[in-house]
Amino acid sequence: MEIGGVLIGLGNPGSQYAATRHNIGFLALEAFLKDMSKEYRVDQISSTKFNGITFKLAYKNADWICAFPQTFMNLSGDCVQPLLAWYKLSPEKLFVIHDELDLIPGRIQLKKDGGNAGHNGLKSISSRLGTQNYYRLRIGIGRPKDSSQVSSYVLSGFGQDRDEIESAIASSVTALKEILESGALKAMNKINMKKKD
Repeated sequence: MEIGGVLIGLGNPGSQYAATRHNIGFLALEAFLKDMSKEYRVDQISSTKFNGITFKLAYKNADWICAFPQTFMNLSGDCVQPLLAWYKLSPEKLFVIHDELDLIPGRIQLKKDGGNAGHNGLKSISSRLGTQNYYRLRIGIGRPKDSSQVSSYVLSGFGQDRDEIESAIASSVTALKEILESGALKAMNKINMKKKD
């Protein structure tokens, strides 16, 4: 079966990071796989090649590879690059799900290409791939008032934004389904047209 694409949830491994803003990519992809497994086959791939926990989702006429890098955020590319190389896929088949400081909590956005906005996971992936030409599903976590607090902020819990962030995770599951069903461009229009505030 052909490979439809690769979905990468970004986060840090370890229970101490599980419920932090920086791990929203993990949480969204986990929720997506749990939801899809009700109707479609999801198998864990036994392989240490990719520095991550990897699953294969059989969706209609294509397989989708889903991975949770286990390298810590700033080395995410050490999972992504070998994975794409193994399946002989171009970066245009890559969808990275990650936390986004520049979106308010509750907002999600699908974009392709562009800068890394200081996100260490994206920096690592772009560096290892030699390109920024891949899709990103950005999940808003907002910014702290004090810019010097960014590191501690992204590694903190959801706090007063819990409802908005949990809503964004649910919206991300719907968005990922739309990507699989309609393709990236149609999904992008639908996801990004939603009310911004």
